[in-house]
Amino acid sequence: MYLDVHISQDLSWSCHTNSLAKKARQRLYHLRCLRDFRLPSKVLRNFYTCTMESILTGNITVWFGNSTKQDKQALQRVVRSAERITHTELPDLQTIYYKRCQPKARRIVKDPTHPNSRLFSLLRAKGIGSSGHVVGLLEVRS
Repeated sequence: MYLDVHISQDLSWSCHTNSLAKKARQRLYHLRCLRDFRLPSKVLRNFYTCTMESILTGNITVWFGNSTKQDKQALQRVVRSAERITHTELPDLQTIYYKRCQPKARRIVKDPTHPNSRLFSLLRAKGIGSSGHVVGLLEVRS
């Protein structure tokens, strides 16, 4: 473990995502307690963002893209549980991942001295996709 990122010998992220899901599920208890005190949804959402989303999205640009479907689903179940508790819509992890990767990729493209600058090419913005995330700003070259 380095900077709270669990890396297994086979370079899978299951150990890491299991650890994140466990930590986030533990905080669901506190979110339920706050809901039972009849706090406004805005306060509950703020608590979620500060205590749970920060855990679930820590270093997300490093591990999310290579996580298994099952690991992603386990983390998303925690987000859906928090949505039911807060009675608000919360951003899914895929959207957060894209929002955090886009600026990083743009910086790489704009810096011709960056070793990976030739991996991406800019495309015209095509708008918001059906899943709610931006589509078509960057293309990854193979």
